[in-house]
Amino acid sequence: MGFRYFLWFLLLCFLGEGLAKGALGLGCNWGTRLTHPLPPNIVVKLMKDNGFDKVKLFEADPGALKALGRSGIKVMLGIPNEFLAPLASSVRVAEDWVAQNVSSYISKNGVDIRYVAVGNEPFLKTYKDTFLQTTFPALKNIQAALIKAGLGRQVKVTVPLNADVYQTDNTLPSGGNFRSDIHGLMISIIKFLSDNGCPLTINIYPFLSLYADPDFPKEYAFFNNGNGSSSAAPIVDGSISYTNVFDANFDTLISALEKNGFSSLPIIIGEVGWPTDGDTNANIDYAKRFNQGLLNRILKNQGTPKRPTTLPEIYIFGLIDEDAKSIDPGNFERHWGIFSYDGSIKYPLDLGNGRSLVPAKGVKYLAREWCVMSPQASLSDPNLPESINYACTYADCTSLGYGSSCSKLDERNNASYAFNIYYQTMDHRKDACNFSNLSLLTNIDPSQDTCRFEIMIDLGKHDKPRSPSTPSLAVAVGSNQNSPLLHLGLLGLITLFICRSF
Repeated sequence: MGFRYFLWFLLLCFLGEGLAKGALGLGCNWGTRLTHPLPPNIVVKLMKDNGFDKVKLFEADPGALKALGRSGIKVMLGIPNEFLAPLASSVRVAEDWVAQNVSSYISKNGVDIRYVAVGNEPFLKTYKDTFLQTTFPALKNIQAALIKAGLGRQVKVTVPLNADVYQTDNTLPSGGNFRSDIHGLMISIIKFLSDNGCPLTINIYPFLSLYADPDFPKEYAFFNNGNGSSSAAPIVDGSISYTNVFDANFDTLISALEKNGFSSLPIIIGEVGWPTDGDTNANIDYAKRFNQGLLNRILKNQGTPKRPTTLPEIYIFGLIDEDAKSIDPGNFERHWGIFSYDGSIKYPLDLGNGRSLVPAKGVKYLAREWCVMSPQASLSDPNLPESINYACTYADCTSLGYGSSCSKLDERNNASYAFNIYYQTMDHRKDACNFSNLSLLTNIDPSQDTCRFEIMIDLGKHDKPRSPSTPSLAVAVGSNQNSPLLHLGLLGLITLFICRSF
């Protein structure tokens, strides 16, 4: 009897420790497209300090995986789309990939890899069928390789898909089914996942509803911070009333699964979040409202109307801003992080049990100096437009765009922002504040109102040289890897069954 009470005591202690962390079962996406990345050990500490116990990586980054070793954080490891063709061509290629990127890190580094995510939204319409023939064979070969490595029970495969893989034929969630052009392929993949006890992963982005359609009912994009619903006029679907697009979107998928005989298939939300800059609807207030509402649902284990008691695993997008991501979908692409590039807090979030976000610790910065437009320089100088254009070609000026955090700067401060972000990106290089005698260095912080003039992380002090795998900004502008690329496919679904109802 005494031993039984001792076991209960241990269980209660364990649960108490988990609850004290606040956001139980909270996952995040860790992207690495930055010109000045935080050291991986600092990022892992940041996640642990804030209660994140799951993380999704877009590729097998060695630094990130080693830092995650024995951290207690469960990992979903992504495979970029460009790897799908070779992985589909041969099971031997898949075996080599698993040995190098899964087995090795589990056995040597103690990384708790739970999922391998094969591809990243490979069926987006914008890809024009590029990956239709390779995704499923790659999935099967990775699964076979995991089984051969003795990891078939421990590590599950999944495919992260954009919500444009399903649609509705009656403008309501109950009409959900898979896209006609890929219906057969989707059913084959889902059956394979179901037969192997694996989940399906879906990315949902309510923000993009507002981005694509100025007439979209804004309240429908948000949860109410108190009870998980919003104040939007409900969309009535039989006995169910939908008050936010997240629930409607997710339940459209559930309807599609039910129609095709897979009503109980487990679902993971691979990406969901709200950006803080780069668009009029991408701001601190909206991001805080959306993510706090999402967190409240996670803390309450609140599901959707069709799965009310089963909250899916959720990975918030994203953890940290990435200033070297592609901006093809929009300037907001570099501003999805809950934290800024340096792990500083953008806005407060209640993680439950009296806990709130805490910033990254041990971050080291370049000297506190900024490159700004000289007071003696003239706005009519013919070299000014070319100098600003040059700076913004090789550094991130997305905060200067219309409706963004620095869009209200006057012409002189606009130039100063461009000069400074280039100077910071170039690590305070001596010639990086030389714009045809238009600029000078200052120790006075030029930040104003919502516009922050950055000081970059000192990579040298962190003994973290710029990695060859981390592209320069000039290269990354043309890269789509690791981006929630063109999640505009979601908009077709959203506008179809929401906007027609208004």
